[in-house]
Amino acid sequence: MRLPRQVRLVEMGPRDGLQNETHPLAVVDKVRLIERLADTGLKHIESGSFVSPEWVPQMADSADVLRQINRRPGVIYSALTPNMRGFEDAVAAGADEVAVFAAASETFSRRNINCSIQESLDRFRPVLEAARKQKIRVRGYVSTVVGCPYEGRVPPDAVARVAAALHEMGCYEISLGDTLGVGTPLSVKGMLHAVSEKVPVEALAVHFHDTYGQAIANIYAALEEGVSVIDSSVAGLGGCPYAPGAAGNVATEDVLYLLQGLGIRTDVDLKAMAKVGTAICERLERHNRSKVGLALQAREHHSKS
Repeated sequence: MRLPRQVRLVEMGPRDGLQNETHPLAVVDKVRLIERLADTGLKHIESGSFVSPEWVPQMADSADVLRQINRRPGVIYSALTPNMRGFEDAVAAGADEVAVFAAASETFSRRNINCSIQESLDRFRPVLEAARKQKIRVRGYVSTVVGCPYEGRVPPDAVARVAAALHEMGCYEISLGDTLGVGTPLSVKGMLHAVSEKVPVEALAVHFHDTYGQAIANIYAALEEGVSVIDSSVAGLGGCPYAPGAAGNVATEDVLYLLQGLGIRTDVDLKAMAKVGTAICERLERHNRSKVGLALQAREHHSKS
């Protein structure tokens, strides 16, 4: 199959990237990151997550972040929403689009969102209905599409069933996530073949982690299958807190370099993206160093008192 002429990138850094940081960044730093990402030419930036702060404290300030962004015309600022409460909060904060997330593995679903796959899908139905009434688009995520940290290999048919359910429910696009980064081009192609029998390939995206250095190879395999939407994270930030051993997301810079070499259009400036990646890494390094220093000072003061 011919490679797509153009690919749309969905930037995960501000959400999936930063949610795994031990020490949350300040709102002003998150806003600055999102604005700089928009300046590279990106048209879709996942900017926050409206899950319980008890589960993901790094995203507790997502409403403030979304409200403070100096928005660029034509850019979608989306947010992750697990239920109606999250949806309502995201819309109130100004999210242009929302995303719901399910898993292809029963055990991972229970460990990640504390319910079965079917229960998670049932939770999403009122969200999709409310979004339809408010004319807000909903993106669907399916995690563990190749392997699960608890169950091992995930059958492609299981992925196809969940993806089809989300699509039939009203999700305009389904992002297929290799949460552990265990996929190889052959397993990815097998999974995509199964899913594309139930969901049009035009409605599919891929989301790879780079645990074993296979993300770029897997993206090329997905391109060969006709997929033209890729999730990525600036500087490769992130990883799933509920998937032991999962490395960061594939770096947006690496994806851009691949696509540029293949002559595939993205409308995103690689040099500008590399500068954003360098800047956020330096900021995180300074931030984490200062947090560790404060913790050590507090410990020393406590031991003397």
